[in-house]
Amino acid sequence: MADIKMTQQVPESELEKLEVRDWPIWTKETSTFAWSYDEEETCYFLEGEVTVTPEGGQPVRFGKGDLVTFPAGMTCTWEVKQPVRKHFRFG
Repeated sequence: MADIKMTQQVPESELEKLEVRDWPIWTKETSTFAWSYDEEETCYFLEGEVTVTPEGGQPVRFGKGDLVTFPAGMTCTWEVKQPVRKHFRFG
């Protein structure tokens, strides 16, 4: 299975190329929940701190300023440590 991909300190030029600012925004309060990805999701964190642990894998921490891609077919647990606000795109 593919891994979570994370890029920190993404240049504004890259965000513009991806049209990140046009993507919808998702927010979530501090919480822990299970999640499965039916399709790939790419997101850009505007606020918050999260640890995502893939089933059978190692925890990955990310937050404000990180561009993250979750692979299709991944099942994981999200632990939202600080409330999240992120742009997201599926597919």
